[in-house]
Amino acid sequence: FFSAAGLCVVLFILKSVYLQAKFDSFKPEPSRPPLVLKLLPEVQLRNLFTYNGIWLFPKNQCDCDSMHLRRRYNFQDAYDPAELQAVKGEHQNLGVLSCGMFLSFSLCPPGLQYEGPDAPVYEVTLRASLGILNTLADIPDNVVQGRGQKQLTILTSDRKLLKFVLAHVTYTSKVYQHNKVDTVSLEYKSSVAKFPVTIRHPAIPRLHDPGPGKVAIALTAETSLTVIELTLWHPQGWFAGRNLAISQVTTKYVLWVDDDFLFTNKTKIEVLVDVLEKTELDVVGGSVLGNVYQFKLLLEQSKNGDCLHQRSGGFQLLDGFPNCVVTSGVVNFFLAHTERLLRVGFDPRLQRVAHLEFFVDGLGTLLVGSCPEVIIGHQPHTPVTDSEWATLEKSYSKYRTNTNAQIQYKLALHYFKNHLQCST
Repeated sequence: FFSAAGLCVVLFILKSVYLQAKFDSFKPEPSRPPLVLKLLPEVQLRNLFTYNGIWLFPKNQCDCDSMHLRRRYNFQDAYDPAELQAVKGEHQNLGVLSCGMFLSFSLCPPGLQYEGPDAPVYEVTLRASLGILNTLADIPDNVVQGRGQKQLTILTSDRKLLKFVLAHVTYTSKVYQHNKVDTVSLEYKSSVAKFPVTIRHPAIPRLHDPGPGKVAIALTAETSLTVIELTLWHPQGWFAGRNLAISQVTTKYVLWVDDDFLFTNKTKIEVLVDVLEKTELDVVGGSVLGNVYQFKLLLEQSKNGDCLHQRSGGFQLLDGFPNCVVTSGVVNFFLAHTERLLRVGFDPRLQRVAHLEFFVDGLGTLLVGSCPEVIIGHQPHTPVTDSEWATLEKSYSKYRTNTNAQIQYKLALHYFKNHLQCST
């Protein structure tokens, strides 16, 4: 089998599943022309495997330029042609692409197989508990019953047709789940074969190029309120500072806020603590002045680089907390498990503008939620009248904005490190 994340579609395989049983007498069907073995037409595949307007079907090349998509970045453009070929070679050497796909599925032969004796009729039933079953085979409903349900039944006297349908069975998790396991059964008469389908988001690649003469180091990876103030030599940057601060935390949880946020009677940190204590979430965010910033990250994998699709909102309500949702990223006001935050880390090469990048690196590793009812304030910005302060503010502001060179560096970093081709 192949595994993938919640809200995903997975083609599972089980080699040489042998099911044998005694067969009852069966009257042969009237002679009919053999069915042509083919997959569903594209329009039906799009209906089956489209989420948030994104067609997540397996293909050699994902697309950020379809009519309904608005491309933000093409990360490959940050390289000149010679450099791009070298980076592609590195990706091939390291085998970046995995079979498990989020909101997509893997077509990895040979698929499910029946290897029992010949019979006048074959009635095979598949059952799932958490997800739903389907097949890509373009077959009449009297042969395949229960498409899009937890029970799928195949009824045919054609062994080749049975093999074709089984080889293209799909499993779809309809809710966002994190490291869950479903047990799927394959039944024929009194024989039953069971196998697990793991539902998870594949961890996004994080490759490191140490450069000539350097050694590569991979970052790997309890409720009181402690304020940390540390000094980092200039100018190491935003994410390096985050790494230093979190490395000194000794409590179970760490609360992250900007230095100009204001705590009010609506900043109920205890609500965030309760969420982390009672759920599987690793990170939970609130809102700033009631402005909710939460986004879903949808990863569409392909051979030549993945496509990252960012969409606002959440996947679903968080169980037990009706005012919270499960999502992929939140505002810069969040509570997190310290250990799990350290496991992802903050890439110190990102020195100025960086926030989304942390959640991209955590894709498939961090389970994120958002509870907008927990609100923090924000210090209003007023024009500076003191000339000395104005000079300091002007000097500081240039470190808050990315230069064009830094933007190009960030795009190149996403392509090399995360194997991302483009984003929408």
